[in-house]
Amino acid sequence: MAVTAQLYREIMACFPSGVAIVTAHEAGIRPRGLTLSAFCAVSLDPPLVLVCIDKGSNTLPALQASGGFTVNFLAGGREHLAVLYASKAEEKFEGIAWRRPELPEGGPVLHEDSAAYAACVTRQAIEAGDHWVFIGEVCEGGVTDGLLPLVYHRRAFIDLADNGT
Repeated sequence: MAVTAQLYREIMACFPSGVAIVTAHEAGIRPRGLTLSAFCAVSLDPPLVLVCIDKGSNTLPALQASGGFTVNFLAGGREHLAVLYASKAEEKFEGIAWRRPELPEGGPVLHEDSAAYAACVTRQAIEAGDHWVFIGEVCEGGVTDGLLPLVYHRRAFIDLADNGT
């Protein structure tokens, strides 16, 4: 039995995941970012993570050229940001609080809206089907006390704070 694109999407929707915004600087100046759920911790020593970016993403060139990226794990109640960064809008950072990480290769840190962040240096980029897989070494990061992460499951956002956890 062949797995259709629709069935594949339904299967993947059954796996709950955190909601992350991956950011990078285009030409070292202009901030770029996109929402993704394709994130995975890879290794503890060294600390490695991976993100998967669609080949059609307007953030992809910034990730390819900058040598690094930042993964911002959105906090609950930030569904509007997940939707904004999932769009093709050009000015996603307008009116959003962000700062540069100390890591020069890292992308913008969404410090007011993230439960945690990890700034990474790209160690490997692999072409895989209709995506690029970036493996990054976490060189800087932080956790915001009191903020729970936003979760995505079966095409719906779940705010853990609303669920008594």
